[in-house]
Amino acid sequence: MIFVGFAVAIAAHAQSISDAGAPPPWAYVVSSSETQKVADEDLVRRVPNSDVTYTFAQVNDLFFAPDWHPADHPKPPDIVAYGRKPNVFACGYCHRVDGSGGPENAGIAGLPKDYILQQLAAFKDGSRATSVPERLPPQLMIRVSRSITAAEADAAAAYFSALRPKQIITVLETDSVPRTQAAAWHLATIGEDEREPIGQRVIELPRDAEQFTNRDSRVEFVAYVPQGATARGRALAYSRDGGAHAACDSCHGQGLAGSGLVPGIAGRSPGYLVRQLYDFQSGARAGSASAPMKPVVATMSVEDMIDLAAFAASLTPNARHASAKQHRH
Repeated sequence: MIFVGFAVAIAAHAQSISDAGAPPPWAYVVSSSETQKVADEDLVRRVPNSDVTYTFAQVNDLFFAPDWHPADHPKPPDIVAYGRKPNVFACGYCHRVDGSGGPENAGIAGLPKDYILQQLAAFKDGSRATSVPERLPPQLMIRVSRSITAAEADAAAAYFSALRPKQIITVLETDSVPRTQAAAWHLATIGEDEREPIGQRVIELPRDAEQFTNRDSRVEFVAYVPQGATARGRALAYSRDGGAHAACDSCHGQGLAGSGLVPGIAGRSPGYLVRQLYDFQSGARAGSASAPMKPVVATMSVEDMIDLAAFAASLTPNARHASAKQHRH
């Protein structure tokens, strides 16, 4: 994500360290320096299959959500499209106007309205934080949560919860991945043909880097995962052997598409899912709503988190809004 004009001034260290070890840097991408400004802020940007144009300055304005494809979704409320200065940034800037999000934050389309409001309250009261406070995206959420009004929060939550999530992630098992580097809170490739072993990582990249930096909600992603990760994740997700990991669908519903107030995790960014599992384990996500996750993650390794996230990301995300699809094998 590009955050032009924002200097990172957070010097705090992580509140606690998980038994799994230090937070995995490929999941908690931290930029080494502020993104450099482009000299011509009037430079016109375009994306495929859209007649809309925006300037560089508009695409990188925290109080403006680029809407390249307005026919794809209902008209967003002002709090989603523009926010409210000085501290309530446009919800659609980070999460996109259709709620699809990106690897650096969260896809929120189709999440239950009450769950979205619950998480805003958790950011506000400090019970939801991050294991790596240097990351700017959660810091922006905390700032928004402390300034947004109840009416604004309700409007945003109602809008995003009514949207249908899209399948924008392809999970690809592999032994090697493109070489990457940190680029404004996400990973970006280094060169065209340079590759390296994947190891125990998830490498999530946009198919079209320019679409992504222009904040096009139609951009799609490839999530590279280790060989065998989805099968191992399926076994973990649906285990009913009385082991340490409770069956995920017992709370998250059929096809992991969500149930009641419990959010769907099917088709969501695997990098985001790993961060949440790790944050539950480290205690960065606390509070009463996190209590059911505590025993589930207590003995998880990062490898377990990778496998579960890979499997969940491979599932169809819209089962909550359409006919549920059985993914148990």
